[in-house]
Amino acid sequence: MSQTSLSLDLFTEMVRIRMIEEAIAERYPQQEMRCPVHLSIGQEAVAVGVCRAARSSDYLISNHRAHAHYLAKGGSLPAMLAEIYGKSTGCSLGRGGSMHLVDLSARMLGSTPIVGGSIPVAVGIAFASLLKQEDAITLLFFGEGATEEGVFAESLNFAALKNLPILFICENNFYSVYSPVHVRQSEKRDRVGIARAHGLWTRSGYGNDVEEVFGIAQEALLSIKSGAGPAFIEFETYRHREHCGPNYDNHIGYRTEEEFLAWEAKCPIALQKNRLQVSEEMLETIRFCVEQEIEAAFNFAQTSPFPTFDPESENPYARRG
Repeated sequence: MSQTSLSLDLFTEMVRIRMIEEAIAERYPQQEMRCPVHLSIGQEAVAVGVCRAARSSDYLISNHRAHAHYLAKGGSLPAMLAEIYGKSTGCSLGRGGSMHLVDLSARMLGSTPIVGGSIPVAVGIAFASLLKQEDAITLLFFGEGATEEGVFAESLNFAALKNLPILFICENNFYSVYSPVHVRQSEKRDRVGIARAHGLWTRSGYGNDVEEVFGIAQEALLSIKSGAGPAFIEFETYRHREHCGPNYDNHIGYRTEEEFLAWEAKCPIALQKNRLQVSEEMLETIRFCVEQEIEAAFNFAQTSPFPTFDPESENPYARRG
């Protein structure tokens, strides 16, 4: 594939994920999606760049903000929307919701909403791959807030000790709910340095440049494949919407409008559009195709049946007298 074709594919996938999440935000007030949603609008480049560099056979573990990771890894849009709608055709059979996506066909082994909770799960998966001598790397996405948990250091140590095939991907969007990073972590704290001190291959980069993300992810994955052990990469990026939900929340005061507008101007999609000089005609063609996909997926989700439960078969630990 030529560089131009790859660059256009990266752009198209970011547009697709942005439009999907904007459609979720638009329809969420209809009260049919009865679970919390954490949107990645503004952060698409990290998911798209990393997952494009990975192989379909590589495993994926995510956190509460999992939609973009799942879709970029090849997950099914109809199955994801059905899951958010709580339907039996959902990727987790309608029982997990937005924050608990599981899809073995995409090698998505789960997303864990507890901050830091996904880290040891992913390390366990990578350890299992090592023991089974699988040719697979585990991709682990988490936010900078998860690095404040004790399990972060423990997992880095174990991954390095056992030379595990795992890529730690830290999406630093500067906020944990409403708390900026400077009130949670010392300004002298170096997350990349911490990973390096544990023996991992490390890099950092600009998370709104999808091509930079792709290049760094390629380097990291090649290092892991060579047998050099686990790798850690951190990307700076920024979420546009509220921590949880479909709305904007700048008015509540935890971040300024000036800061938001400065990061909005750094939109990863706009950056790639300008780099490729995508015409409005081409953009409209892309948007039309994605709109058709979105409409079909929402129709599938809304018309799918709700799950049914059989207590006798699904609760084997319960016994009636």
